[in-house]
Amino acid sequence: MSSCTIYKRELSSYFSQPTAYAIIVIFLIFSLGLTFTFGEFMRTGDSSLEWTFLFWHPWVYMLLAPAVGMKLWADEQRTGTIELLGTFPVSTWSAIIGKFMAAATVWLIALILTFPIVATVNYLGNPDNGAIFAGYIGSFLVCCTFLSITMLVSACTRDQVVCLIVSVAICVLVVLCGYDPVTRELSKVVSPGVLEGIVAIGVWDHFSSLNSGLFRLKDFIWFGSIIFVCLLGTSAILSSKRA
Repeated sequence: MSSCTIYKRELSSYFSQPTAYAIIVIFLIFSLGLTFTFGEFMRTGDSSLEWTFLFWHPWVYMLLAPAVGMKLWADEQRTGTIELLGTFPVSTWSAIIGKFMAAATVWLIALILTFPIVATVNYLGNPDNGAIFAGYIGSFLVCCTFLSITMLVSACTRDQVVCLIVSVAICVLVVLCGYDPVTRELSKVVSPGVLEGIVAIGVWDHFSSLNSGLFRLKDFIWFGSIIFVCLLGTSAILSSKRA
């Protein structure tokens, strides 16, 4: 059984139940709703979508991404199918990659379905579509980062609710660290070195650069490192349980 087979099985399980449809609809409602309310899209005329649309994605992902990923391993452990999976000729990494890519595909579909907002700004003006594309890449990388965190937590527990709560808490922390209003308050009580370390944990510095159309190698390294470390941790935990 290859990672491709597991990917197809997991993706099918998402769309054979209301889970994926509900998450996609909720994401579209929240992201587009925030764009036209708090983002004040019609008043600001933000053709780059940087502040009116894409800015809200990390806030939405920190709540919804764990909802997609919470069942990745918690459900396998609760039903006992993780032991059955251990009898198949499939490596732990193949199972991890297959499950992770299936969850990421659900979010990729959700992002693609926001195309009307891109079509709108192109109809109303002459935006820099390259910058918008970079923002979408940043948005997807943020989502994949939160999914990898959720997968790691999911490998530690068989309770989906516990996984959801812990994952959301960690994702909220990653979003708040580096967020300007938070860092301004922290700068009053912590040293510059500590503050720099806190900002390094957060997602904003790396997401914001992509959201503004900048492709920096260090941003891709940061996202890739967090995702890899979480998947590596997941592999270590699952391997210990299968041993």
